[in-house]
Amino acid sequence: MVPNHVFQLLTLTAMEPPNSFAADAVRQEQTKILHAFQPLSAEEVLHRCVRGQYGEGMIGEEQCNAYASEPSVDPESRTETFVAMRLQVDNWRWADVPFYFRTGKRMRKRHTEIAIQFRRAPLLIFRDTPINKLQPNMMVIHIAPEEGISLSFGAKIPGPLMRMGSVNMDFKYNDYFGGSPTTGYEVLLYDCIVGDATLFQSAEMVEAGWGVVDPVLDVWKALPPRNFPNYEAGSAGPKEAFELIERDGRHWRSFEASTEKYAGWAKRAEAK
Repeated sequence: MVPNHVFQLLTLTAMEPPNSFAADAVRQEQTKILHAFQPLSAEEVLHRCVRGQYGEGMIGEEQCNAYASEPSVDPESRTETFVAMRLQVDNWRWADVPFYFRTGKRMRKRHTEIAIQFRRAPLLIFRDTPINKLQPNMMVIHIAPEEGISLSFGAKIPGPLMRMGSVNMDFKYNDYFGGSPTTGYEVLLYDCIVGDATLFQSAEMVEAGWGVVDPVLDVWKALPPRNFPNYEAGSAGPKEAFELIERDGRHWRSFEASTEKYAGWAKRAEAK
């Protein structure tokens, strides 16, 4: 998932504007981002990467087995079913901007999005008001299950007092253009027929992507996990994934309510 799907989305988000929409021009800019990823040392892998494997749990009304209890899976398997990472891109545009991502199996729901949090303004012009900490603006690109774009920003609440409220502007493709059920592969199959390689990785992209992932896999291979399974099926992933981003004073979107679930899982794991 990481070198194929996740890196495709990440590079399309972070790349510089190509000189055209020709396949090679787009993929060259994506490749530059992959080459610009800051290499992770063994120690950084331990602090910036989290792996997980799901245990028993509930997804809706369905009882789910642990991964190691699935048919044809080795009961002693240490295969990862979840990963969260923090990466840095070493170029001028993205200097000091962290990129966080997570992906996993048997999560609470199927949801794919790209959230871009804007930098805070360097000058706080509301210094003479009770507002001393403004929430940053955010743009969210919704990919699945519903496609759309959301923009969240602060606005003054009408009245004599200086009070700020969060405002959301939402656009959904289905609301304006309608839609029909798809599997997600129709576009790719059509691109194959017409010979458009824009959405497919070049050989250099594949090699560069695995160049980022391989050092992580080497460390994980040298240090087998000791606490698998470490998250319940139907949860938002292992608690270590929350700790990864919370160390930087941030939090994952949409899963705040699930902290009680992973906290309960951690307590049961400790009891075992």
